[in-house]
Amino acid sequence: MSKFLWQDRKGSKPDQALNSAIMEFMAGEDVVLDRVLLPYDIRATAAHVRGLQRIGILSRGDSDRLCTLLEELRLEFSSGVFVLDNRYEDGHTAIEAYLEEKAGNLGERVHTGRSRNDQVAVATRLYMVDRVREIAVLAATISRACLDMAVSHATVPMPGYTHLQRAVPSSVGLWLGGFAEAFVDDVAFACAMLDMLDSSPLGTAAGYGVNLPLDREGVARELGFSRVQINPLAVQNARGKYELMSLQAGLHAMQDVRRLAWDLSLFTTSEFSFVRLPPEYTTGSSIMPNKSNPDVVELLRARVATLEGAVVEIQSILSLPSGYQRDLQLTKAPVIRGLEGAVGALAIVPGLISSLCFETANMHRAISPEMFATDLALEQAAAGVPFREAYRQAKEKIAEHPQRSAELSLAQRISPGACGDLQLDRIRARLEKVAAQIPPKNPVTG
Repeated sequence: MSKFLWQDRKGSKPDQALNSAIMEFMAGEDVVLDRVLLPYDIRATAAHVRGLQRIGILSRGDSDRLCTLLEELRLEFSSGVFVLDNRYEDGHTAIEAYLEEKAGNLGERVHTGRSRNDQVAVATRLYMVDRVREIAVLAATISRACLDMAVSHATVPMPGYTHLQRAVPSSVGLWLGGFAEAFVDDVAFACAMLDMLDSSPLGTAAGYGVNLPLDREGVARELGFSRVQINPLAVQNARGKYELMSLQAGLHAMQDVRRLAWDLSLFTTSEFSFVRLPPEYTTGSSIMPNKSNPDVVELLRARVATLEGAVVEIQSILSLPSGYQRDLQLTKAPVIRGLEGAVGALAIVPGLISSLCFETANMHRAISPEMFATDLALEQAAAGVPFREAYRQAKEKIAEHPQRSAELSLAQRISPGACGDLQLDRIRARLEKVAAQIPPKNPVTG
């Protein structure tokens, strides 16, 4: 690794081994993590350059030259010509080194009025906006997949469970409708997080502003933000806090994925045999020829742990006073790890839901006579028998009653949202209303 761009050890005796160890320790994973953030950093740097030109710090010609070089760097990085490796401390130093190599002293002017805190804050903010938006889009797609399957299997009987014990007759439509509505909530939560993230931190330097009339509003608009985050200290205090908010958007959606995966793990066992997974979502055993394992479902169930761990990691770091502290560097890894994991996992789910195959006969057989006890008790209560008396009678006499028709029981369950009145259209209407709030993809970073 080359010398830190901001290293200052005048008067100290050179100790190459010690210097190298300290540089490695302080840089940590940054050069690897910044491969994710570098495109955002480049775009933000170009916007900053044009802002400097608008306030007279750079000439139009110098601004155009730097922006052209930044676009060349972006293209070289995306094509693999430019490699961000351990020659650099991080992505920020890589950008400046590239500009200085291509444009000499002009490249050194790019940092005017800007702190490295500025760079990492805005690059991370842009990255989080993109990933939380993806989470919102994917949650909406999962909800639609659940609704489509719920509609086509609305009246297919399925046992309903509480405490993992058979409880009452239910339906595939109700089961999938429940997940559809849960993912609508996840879309709404992600949109709320996007509104919070929609503010530009760029132009606040190290948390106290600078003695230049920076065009913060113009730079914010150019980067696709609707507003600036006004107070410079608030920007620094938001470091880590906004990362937590973004992770929470992924965590909420992945918690619903975990519950869905748990159900599928049970329902695909031979003991249940309610659902068959397509072969694309299963794997064979390395030793048992008879096995077909739901590995994808199990990994979806486990993936939420990545986000939970990232949340705890950042929360532990944030026991800090106000202003910038170097501890905040360590929030970068968990937020990237968590959001990348969430997006990758959520992308698997719509296809999985759409390809589920339900074993209708097995679900019918699993609906046993005692599961109609609640129906019997409520029929008696509707006829005037006090409910607790009807409850006792149903409990005592359920075994005497012949098997009822599950389909009839479901059709008679007419309380709003229940099997006889699923109201899937209302869930879909809310989904589309909420999904309409998802902002379009940022043309600057997309």
